[in-house]
Amino acid sequence: MAQTNINTDQLALLSFKSQISSDPFHFLNESWSPAISVCRWVGVICGSRHPREKTLKLSNLALTGRIPRDFGTLTFLISLDLGSNHFHGNLPQEMAHLRRLKFLDLSLNSFRGEIPSWFGFLHQLQVVKE
Repeated sequence: MAQTNINTDQLALLSFKSQISSDPFHFLNESWSPAISVCRWVGVICGSRHPREKTLKLSNLALTGRIPRDFGTLTFLISLDLGSNHFHGNLPQEMAHLRRLKFLDLSLNSFRGEIPSWFGFLHQLQVVKE
């Protein structure tokens, strides 16, 4: 996998934003802009030592959409909370690259299929809400 940095993170998050078909409260539309540092975007928390995203907390925002393959480049992500939204489709296999992930909340969405086998590669994962 190619080396990643905050610019890669920004591209992955903008790709995610492009897959959002409904953002009724305009949280992402108003704050997720290339003109603003990723670390200042709504729902994004970056680490203090490295300016990389550590947490993505977008629960209860009534977002509708899919998770893009680019999500796999968010390799510094420790916590991913997309609970209580309207995400659908399959989880991309590229999420297996999120090796630092400890917390994952995908509850109360409309994902389909079985829990992917690549979850077994997420050795740090401690909490999963489905």
